[in-house]
Amino acid sequence: MNKNILFLLLLFPLFAAAQNNYQQAEEYFKQEKFSKAKPIFENYLKQNPGDKKTREYLGDIAAYQKDWDASISYYKDLVKDEESNANYHFKYGGAMGMKAMSISKIRAITYIGDIKYELEQAAKLDSKHIEARWALIEFYIQLPGIFGGSEDKAIDYANELGEISKVDGYLANGYIAEYSDRPKDAERYYKKAIEVGGSPHTYEKLSGLYEKNNQPKEAIATTSESLKKHKRNQLNYQIGKIAAQYNVEPEYGIECLSEYLANYSIKDGVPKDWAYYRLAQIYKNLGKKEIALTWINKALIGGIDFKEAQKEKSLILAM
Repeated sequence: MNKNILFLLLLFPLFAAAQNNYQQAEEYFKQEKFSKAKPIFENYLKQNPGDKKTREYLGDIAAYQKDWDASISYYKDLVKDEESNANYHFKYGGAMGMKAMSISKIRAITYIGDIKYELEQAAKLDSKHIEARWALIEFYIQLPGIFGGSEDKAIDYANELGEISKVDGYLANGYIAEYSDRPKDAERYYKKAIEVGGSPHTYEKLSGLYEKNNQPKEAIATTSESLKKHKRNQLNYQIGKIAAQYNVEPEYGIECLSEYLANYSIKDGVPKDWAYYRLAQIYKNLGKKEIALTWINKALIGGIDFKEAQKEKSLILAM
């Protein structure tokens, strides 16, 4: 047998094993098991230092772990290697933005120019890059004017978003109006987002606006509409929470919290203890001390450091 062929046959199992390992790392990554994926990617990168895909994976993992310096390093190198890649610019700018938020304001100032450049490059290179435009809206609306912040520029990018996705455009303009304390404008945009898209997120934005502006009945009505449309159990908790916090529609709040507990799964996100806590609040608001005590004790039985429930119990006992 030819020696070269024999050599390749001997190496083939090693290549196959390496490929399987890499595929396993990608599976771990998809499942967000980053601690398992990371060493496999790092080992692969040692053998293939120029592999862009692996460097991007490692940059993403570092970003997830809030290791901003490492993620910046990976994304910076990727941008150097491929300057026409919009996503690399977006991730590089985003990582620098998160780094800037984690350090002193004086040091953060030094990042402003680079963040702006990278995000704007991403938007220029990809006319349909939604995430880059959202990031630029955040950048311009939150940055003080003295450092280049501009509501007008934020609105320009929101309108660009509207050309790509109407619902994102309405949500972005709503966000800008809400941030700039123009609740009526924000309400109008969020309602348009609901008309066009109607996703749970659109309802959530409008409901959150109503809560922020002390309009609990409107918040409950909006969340109730979303519940009817989307049948998400978490919305039952949300309605109960608003009813408890603002002392409105107590019977409906009790009904929704009971429904939440009856259909609870870990995917709903909010632990049962919080639903017990909200029930205790509602019964306290109704002046039913003994029932309120029953629910607050149930909230505290888990033994966790539930400070809110402990404080609520003191209020109930003082009735």
